[in-house]
Amino acid sequence: MTSYPAPIKPTHTRIGWIGTGIMGGAIASRLLSAGYSVTVYARNPSKVVCLKSQGAHLADSPADVARNTDVIFTMLGHPSDVRQIVLEGLLSSVNPNSVIIDHTSSHPVLAKQIFEAAREKNCWTVDAPVSGADIGAREGKLAIFAGGNEDVVKWLKPLFDVLGKATFVGGPGKGQSCKIANQIVAGGSLLGLSEGLVFVEKAGLDNRKFVEAVKGVKGGAAGSMIMELFGERMIERDFRPGGFTEYIVKDLGMGFDVGAEEGDNIVPLPGAALSKQLFSAMVANGDGKLGIQGLITVIERIRQVRS
Repeated sequence: MTSYPAPIKPTHTRIGWIGTGIMGGAIASRLLSAGYSVTVYARNPSKVVCLKSQGAHLADSPADVARNTDVIFTMLGHPSDVRQIVLEGLLSSVNPNSVIIDHTSSHPVLAKQIFEAAREKNCWTVDAPVSGADIGAREGKLAIFAGGNEDVVKWLKPLFDVLGKATFVGGPGKGQSCKIANQIVAGGSLLGLSEGLVFVEKAGLDNRKFVEAVKGVKGGAAGSMIMELFGERMIERDFRPGGFTEYIVKDLGMGFDVGAEEGDNIVPLPGAALSKQLFSAMVANGDGKLGIQGLITVIERIRQVRS
């Protein structure tokens, strides 16, 4: 058993994992490949067949995960899931000095509540949402926004290094606030890329040559990680999800209510409001389970490029 602050080692540290969707399954797989013992809980056991083939142990319940592990990762869909699984579930069964890392894009206020509840149980939580899509999850190149206790975040570095690069951004809830800001920027960038590609097509240009020219050897001003991740997918009409569109609608929505719930003035976010409206149009069109690169389909509908 390895509990904080004893050093983390694959031979001693027992990992728990809850949430085996597109991103969660890929990240758990990396931890298994790094030699860690991983115990997984999934409501649908068929989702963890691949992880079991890598050596993962299957738990009967979240409580079973909590009792038999030292560091527990969660990557769930919505804040309501986090409240149910973590605040109302895991914390009643965790071992002293264990650590719960929540990779879910959730609400900063909820993250603070969970941190405070964890300290009452003599354990720790870190809100650590990620960015980098499914490619980053598979390749271990995720950006991890870590909020909580800085010493605990530093202690977790051997695990975070398997997944990508973790940056301590502040106290409890700050990881979630950082992810919301990330989504505001990403949403605006996807909108710009979508409009650029639609314009290129209408202008009779080759869209691949446009992307190649903008990225260039050193990168044009409009080149970005968004273009790297999603440009080719948009051109190929590959809308398979690295993260569901309905989730970025959730994330952008949290940007508007964080200030209100914390008793502060709401930050004016006109660009994020437009992005949320357009992503919401995707959901209304029945495309909420597509990847966020599908935003181009909304622009195409507006401009009647495609039926």
